[in-house]
Amino acid sequence: MVKIRVGVLFGGRSGEHEVSLLSAESVMRALDRGKYEVVPIGITREGRWLTDGNPMEELKLLASGTDQTPLRLGQAEQGPVAASVNERRELVPGAREGLPRVDVVFPVLHGTYGEDGTVQGLLELANIPYVGSGVLGSALAMDKAAMKAVFSAAGFPMAASILVMRWEWRRHPDQIRRKVEEELGYPCFVKPVNLGSSVGISKVHAREELAPALDLASRYDRRLLVEQAINAREIECSVLGNDAPIASVPAEIIPRREFYDYEAKYLDDRTELIVPADLPPATIAVVQDLAVRAFMALDCAGMARADFFVDKVTGSVYINELNTIPGFTSVSMYPRMWEASGIPYPELLNRLIELAFERHKERSSMSTSYR
Repeated sequence: MVKIRVGVLFGGRSGEHEVSLLSAESVMRALDRGKYEVVPIGITREGRWLTDGNPMEELKLLASGTDQTPLRLGQAEQGPVAASVNERRELVPGAREGLPRVDVVFPVLHGTYGEDGTVQGLLELANIPYVGSGVLGSALAMDKAAMKAVFSAAGFPMAASILVMRWEWRRHPDQIRRKVEEELGYPCFVKPVNLGSSVGISKVHAREELAPALDLASRYDRRLLVEQAINAREIECSVLGNDAPIASVPAEIIPRREFYDYEAKYLDDRTELIVPADLPPATIAVVQDLAVRAFMALDCAGMARADFFVDKVTGSVYINELNTIPGFTSVSMYPRMWEASGIPYPELLNRLIELAFERHKERSSMSTSYR
């Protein structure tokens, strides 16, 4: 049997680089080697593509500061530098021979420059099937403000929020502070619009904490989101499919820190992950229905993890966001929820690859008929 060549794409330029490495290692271990030939493709923090040798090991060496790889065009020890007029930029920096031949790409890139539609656009141009959402779904889900606009138009229940531009905060801090206090109050959350894994997020309890929180978020994005805090349980639900997606059983996150921040997700082993969540049947139905509807509203494909708040007093369900490339280690919530729903990790990977081919075939047939 001819094996399917799966290019597993990992690393990347986002603040979630390390998380991507962990997810990719799990994916590559779990792929059925009798069915698939795994082709690892790494991307450094500077955007250099590693397409030969052992990309995973090289990225780990880079992270440890022991890499001896010579610098290439457009790079310096402090990161990328602007090319001069006479220099030529590579479409895939560092991949001198181009991308290796693959039948399908499995992007395991979390955050910006991977989960936001940029890599998806490159793969569309190259006419390569890939796992997960397309350009539009990826971009909408990554941009929290745009995502909330779509959810609002669809009538989904959400926490109240305010969009703040970085320049507004820097020029008119008193106006922004007053707007937050009048429209949201404390406590509230401050987030960069485009980022994941809770990087750059702060919970603000009082006025004196607002400025440091907005300054922190400003380090990661020019657009900032200030969101009302709800006294709620944190619930997640996995979605799988293309045009007819299905939802998993929901799960609950119980962090031992004040909220589910980066440390609680990746560094604090006291965080409890309850799969499945102990919820009334009616609440489970609402969560699953909202997860699927949100997936379709954003035009997602393949996979996504929907995150919710369930009010501890009223039981009301509020949708928070969708993640189109959720954490993918064997103990991450997305695969764990499917495991509890009857789809084990290796079978989940099989289905995602099949969905990638299905979506690519459909798009190809549409473009052919158009010509």
